[in-house]
Amino acid sequence: MKYSANSVWENKDEYDVVVIGAGHAGCEAGLATARLGLKTIVFTVSINSVALMPCNPNIGGTSKGHLVREIDALGGEMGKVIDKTFIQSKMLNKSKGPAVHSLRAQADKAQYSKTMRCVLENQENLELKQAEVTDILVEDGKITGVQTYSGAVYHCKAVILCTGTYLKSRCIYGEISNETGPDGLQAANYLTDSLKRLGIEMYRFKTGTPARIDKNSIDFSKMEEQFGDERVVPFSFTTNPEDVQIEQASCWLTYTNEKTHEIIRQNLDRSPLFSGMIEGTGPRYCPSIEDKVVKFADKNRHQVFIEPEGLDTNEMYIGGMSSSLPEDVQYEMYRSVPGLENARIMRNAYAIEYDCIDARQLYPTLEFKKIEGLYSGGQFNGSSGYEEAAAQGLIAGINAALKLLGREQIVIDRSEGYIGVLIDDLVTKESHEPYRMMTSRAEYRLLLRQDNADQRLTEIGYKVGLISNDRYSHLKEKERQIEQEVERVKHTNIGANGKVQEVLEKYGSTPLNSGTTLAELIRRPELNYEALAPIDVKREKLSDEVIEQVNISIKYEGYITRQMKQVEQFKKLETKRIPDEIDYDDVKSLRIEAVQKLKQYRPISIGQASRISGVSPADISVLLVYMEQWGR
Repeated sequence: MKYSANSVWENKDEYDVVVIGAGHAGCEAGLATARLGLKTIVFTVSINSVALMPCNPNIGGTSKGHLVREIDALGGEMGKVIDKTFIQSKMLNKSKGPAVHSLRAQADKAQYSKTMRCVLENQENLELKQAEVTDILVEDGKITGVQTYSGAVYHCKAVILCTGTYLKSRCIYGEISNETGPDGLQAANYLTDSLKRLGIEMYRFKTGTPARIDKNSIDFSKMEEQFGDERVVPFSFTTNPEDVQIEQASCWLTYTNEKTHEIIRQNLDRSPLFSGMIEGTGPRYCPSIEDKVVKFADKNRHQVFIEPEGLDTNEMYIGGMSSSLPEDVQYEMYRSVPGLENARIMRNAYAIEYDCIDARQLYPTLEFKKIEGLYSGGQFNGSSGYEEAAAQGLIAGINAALKLLGREQIVIDRSEGYIGVLIDDLVTKESHEPYRMMTSRAEYRLLLRQDNADQRLTEIGYKVGLISNDRYSHLKEKERQIEQEVERVKHTNIGANGKVQEVLEKYGSTPLNSGTTLAELIRRPELNYEALAPIDVKREKLSDEVIEQVNISIKYEGYITRQMKQVEQFKKLETKRIPDEIDYDDVKSLRIEAVQKLKQYRPISIGQASRISGVSPADISVLLVYMEQWGR
């Protein structure tokens, strides 16, 4: 479907950056470029869809909470906005080690969108415009501007694609197929053709969402009430912890049963997922209820979370039961679940198909290899999730700005952040389904904890220009306090006196036969820094965040030291840069497959090259020898 405007006209305003899309990626991208002093315009098919949450009404979760913390540490906005608009908050995996602790907050969806839109509308150097972009304008391999459906041409130096799930999107349930974006919003039907003409390879992916049910039709007495944390931890390192201690809304837990599963099995032939009506590949780690019933046939029940969409609406999100079954089957299926026997559906569940790209066409900076000044972020890169989208949008925005400012672009590597793992996986590894971040994807996850994201990444944000002097100074003071306290604890001797034995007995810890240090006691599994306060007479009052870091630094010191040695080896390969002009056909002894893959990917370092499927350790050795000769 090629579109050509009847009359083309030039907008006289000059822009540095055009951002296409105002979802979670587009918001972070636009704010980053504008805050770095570049005149930016953000296009959206509907201003009502700014920072929309078309699926689950929450931010964070396992590994995703890490991403939000990292976005905040770099100077992004997502953490600040969810801190202002959450209605319940929980630190997940608290029974496990700190590497997998992840913050998750239920959002008031309408307030989140409204708050983020307000930030964009009041940001200097940024304009928000409701219009559909239909063409990317390129001359001699460089971005020159974009054209909208009305024929308006906007000249710019860089474009950031953050189209989410809107490109040629269609929403499907049963035999119903609507050519719309999420929540019935307008789809973007023409940009795909422009991208294909520029030689960009496209995929067709799908995702889905469950029904929304009227709260007044739910019997909560048949469900388990789920509460938030007693003491809420904010997402943003700039949020005062006291400001987020609010009265929280409840969620509820119920379960499917054999009757639910039988209803689904009897109607699989009517599911577009199994009839072939849906072409796109769905997310493995967020399957529909039909998928779960088929793939996990041995399970007689699945969890269903009932979550409020906001404080001023009766819409309840039915987490765990996304579906594309016909409407009549949806009623029967949902009403078989305890507590939902009289459920009134306010919005039907549906699957959504959309166009996205093979992200291997991008550099780790998220710039397209073939088109200078064209960047991409978010679900358009083949990922899933609001947090993954926001992280990519922020990096794409930062790098587009740095390029235009003549500064070196940033690449966060796998040892520095989950953002580095996310982007490296997307641009290096082949993926046939929407990519979802998980803690298991991070090799160095003990170092990449959500609690120390500021210590890992704030300096990068400061050097880029998105972190204020005050915030950077606060971080440096925090680091000084942590270092000082760790040293004090390591050198504070504790005798085997009665008070010490009393504290040890309280926590079921083995009594002391002789003196030891506070640090040695903290390393015991049943003890921690705070538990030893009664016997630590010289302790000064410290903030909760400093105490947390002191405790983790001491308790996991051996593991942390071991992982840092692994990172040293990793860094050696990451810092061996491969020259852009290298001709892999000239590298003797490289296998044919390796030559083909290296020419396709154009890796920027030996480290990235080593992670490309089809490039063996022997190929890397050959490449290292060749580069040494090249250097001479």
